[in-house]
Amino acid sequence: MYVTVHNALRFLPGYVRKRTEPLATLRDSAITTLGATPSVPCAGIRGRNETTANGPLSAFHDEEEQMNKLGNFFKPLTWFMALLLAGLVAGCGGDDGGGVLPVPPPSGSAGGAVCTGVNCVDLLTAGNFVILTNAGITNTGGHTTAITGDIGSSPITGAAMDNVFCSEITGTIYGVDAAYVGSGDASCYAGSPADKTTVDNAVADMLTAYNAAVAMTPTATDPTCAAPIGPGVYNFSVPNITLNANCTLSGNATDVWVFKITGNLQQDAGMSVLLTGGALPQNVFWQVGGGVGVNILAGAHMEGVILAAAGINLVTGATLNGRLYSGTAVALDANAITVP
Repeated sequence: MYVTVHNALRFLPGYVRKRTEPLATLRDSAITTLGATPSVPCAGIRGRNETTANGPLSAFHDEEEQMNKLGNFFKPLTWFMALLLAGLVAGCGGDDGGGVLPVPPPSGSAGGAVCTGVNCVDLLTAGNFVILTNAGITNTGGHTTAITGDIGSSPITGAAMDNVFCSEITGTIYGVDAAYVGSGDASCYAGSPADKTTVDNAVADMLTAYNAAVAMTPTATDPTCAAPIGPGVYNFSVPNITLNANCTLSGNATDVWVFKITGNLQQDAGMSVLLTGGALPQNVFWQVGGGVGVNILAGAHMEGVILAAAGINLVTGATLNGRLYSGTAVALDANAITVP
């Protein structure tokens, strides 16, 4: 993608166009790789080589045009304006000199928003899912659970998610085979070989994300819910953690919280994790390494991405704004699970 001085001049009066090489070229050199920050062109610049009555925008043919007296009079001004325009276009990319404006990483696809700050745990393709497990998803509570986002399990059969009905999910259930039955309506289910590859890769990336969180170096120890908790990477001097009071995380939209728990995590009934100051749930991570896993009791509200080596259990009426990633299974009971 590029804009030349000729491109700018061709729209101005009195310009005689001749075959020539572009005087300046602006190219988007961003390379799209996993985790790379994409780029977008500067506003107002065409994003492709369009063909007009005068030929492609990227090339010019021999043409002679008779300039009238008015054109001759304004010719110096024309050149000045064109050079000024070319300079402004070349500078719109900011300090990188690439002629492009940087933008944040994409806010996920069907998976919702992902972390964008310092100390983020990279979820890779797991970020396209709100729930991922190795051993299925159970669901009780009269099938009144409400899930927003895609869910999946691998390597266990898709039948291990039969208790999540299509009526309970706004999204897609991904499995490794065609065994899902659900309520009899399987319209929300994807179990083709290509879908198997998708969920296999996502579950592998879930493990990669978990291990990345385990490897992070703590910046503080033993945070307490007695006061708002600022951003940081936290560990604990005891293995098992219970949130027995409301807990407030205070920070802005680029701040990140990582809580490294070697044992199990329980959030007591009716307690809430609260975000203030612009803090975002996709920037909160709970890495839980215990053999029991995570227990979120009745009516509790959790915020953030839970990365658990073992199971995750949400008791009746518990809610989550975030993601649930389990090395075994997730158990639901009339819950509301919303991807950020």
